[in-house]
Amino acid sequence: MDLRTTYMGLTLKNPLVISSSPISASEEELQKAVDAGAAAVVMFSLFEEQITKPGAEHPYFPGGEDYAVSPDAYFDLLHKTVARHSIPIIGSLNGVTTDGWITYARNIQDAGAQGLELNIYNVAANPDMTGQEIERRHFDIVRAVKEAVDIPVALKLSPYFSSLGNMIHRLDHLGIDALVLFNRFYQPDFNLVAMEIEPSLALSGPEELRLPLRWIAMTQGTINASLGASTGVQSGAEVVKYLLAGADAVMTASALLQHGPAYVGALIRDLESWMKKNEYESISEFKGIMGQRGVPNPEEFERANYLKVIGRYMKNYLKTD
Repeated sequence: MDLRTTYMGLTLKNPLVISSSPISASEEELQKAVDAGAAAVVMFSLFEEQITKPGAEHPYFPGGEDYAVSPDAYFDLLHKTVARHSIPIIGSLNGVTTDGWITYARNIQDAGAQGLELNIYNVAANPDMTGQEIERRHFDIVRAVKEAVDIPVALKLSPYFSSLGNMIHRLDHLGIDALVLFNRFYQPDFNLVAMEIEPSLALSGPEELRLPLRWIAMTQGTINASLGASTGVQSGAEVVKYLLAGADAVMTASALLQHGPAYVGALIRDLESWMKKNEYESISEFKGIMGQRGVPNPEEFERANYLKVIGRYMKNYLKTD
């Protein structure tokens, strides 16, 4: 059974990639995932703020003790991780300034990473900043990093754009090697006892699959960049769905944080079991067959799906009333 796939120009033995997460900060935990069959690993993100160390004028920003590792230690860990493993190790960078994106992208390349994932986090809180300016910022970052490094570059994209399809195609025209759909940002919560704003993290579940699934299905076959699927992978069923939509790689972290890094082996076994049951010998035989261009009714990915869901729910509701 051939599980091989190509992602951002890298040949992977299977589509299962470990998303950026604390797993890659622990050699022991990472080794468990690799031994279980992970095809590639995205390192946890290096934040530019770890290097610039904001001063007292920004007391709300986390200090060095809030980060898992210092910048120098990050590059050292990345170098050692690349040396220990035969699978591709992809660096992850969350920058702020253009110089920061360029400098630290080069540092990650020099540490031996076989690829780089850009993690752009930008809350559009300024009402004077237009959507076009935010989009231009993404394009400028991609262009600058692509010119600065030779390794393939992926962008972990947010779904929060007024014309996401246009954004995807313009990024593809800039030569991005892969797009990861989607970045999952964490929203703050309110502590009603301390009356403070506190960070909150809820691991993703399979119910979050549908947004990236739809956009991968609509994008597959229309761009040159690879497509990475992220969010909601808790079982082999989600892996299969993403591949049917047209994903080149399927990324997971939440399931491994819940069940342990070796759980990646269960996901691969589930994938192999489904392929055997449906008489597929390779990933290439079924990847993308349920994308928008491969199904009998492509309009179901757009407005028709909304109408059908509402109509079906109304019918079932009236039956039980």
